[in-house]
Amino acid sequence: MSLDVSPKLLVEAERGDIREEDFVDTVRTSLPYAYDLIATLAAELKESPAEFADNQTPPPSEKERGQLLRALASDAIRGSLERHFGVKLAFQNCHRVAAFRPEAGEGQTYGRFTSVRAQVLNQSPEFRDC
Repeated sequence: MSLDVSPKLLVEAERGDIREEDFVDTVRTSLPYAYDLIATLAAELKESPAEFADNQTPPPSEKERGQLLRALASDAIRGSLERHFGVKLAFQNCHRVAAFRPEAGEGQTYGRFTSVRAQVLNQSPEFRDC
């Protein structure tokens, strides 16, 4: 299970739409490593003229790696985090996540980062089991 959904949020979801802020808070408490990493990247990007901020440090354990994979593999979680932090996320391997400015999806830097060439160049044997 990816998220620890409160009974209150579950009841709200059963009745209809929920507030995205409540969903993001559930992500924050359920996947703290992923949330904090993306928050850090978003803050770095905001303070920098760079086109993106990325993480190249492997998670401290498989638990944290699993959180990151679950957050980025879910369209709902990923989209909510992008809207919450005002970024466009890109993901290359088991831990290299990058935060781009929202308009970057049309740019060359984002295109290079998400290209098949970049994917191949960012592979190594230690990533095969992640």
